[in-house]
Amino acid sequence: MVVVRALFRKGTNVNEEVFNLSIRKFLKMVGINSQREIERAVLQAVNDGVIEGTETFPAHVTLEVAGLKIHAKFDGEIKLQ
Repeated sequence: MVVVRALFRKGTNVNEEVFNLSIRKFLKMVGINSQREIERAVLQAVNDGVIEGTETFPAHVTLEVAGLKIHAKFDGEIKLQ
């Protein structure tokens, strides 16, 4: 947030409200759709007998914004129990 505040102090043409809302909308869409995909995959794997439902899976997400040269990787885990 410090970087964003610095941008607006320098008098850029960036509209802070539009910028923040678009980021939040994008992240909400990513979060909701990612959760649905994970839930579907777990349900299918449990139903197929591929997993027991007690596993923990490593998870990775890559964020890319070509125009800003962003390529960031985030690591975590999905625990079923």
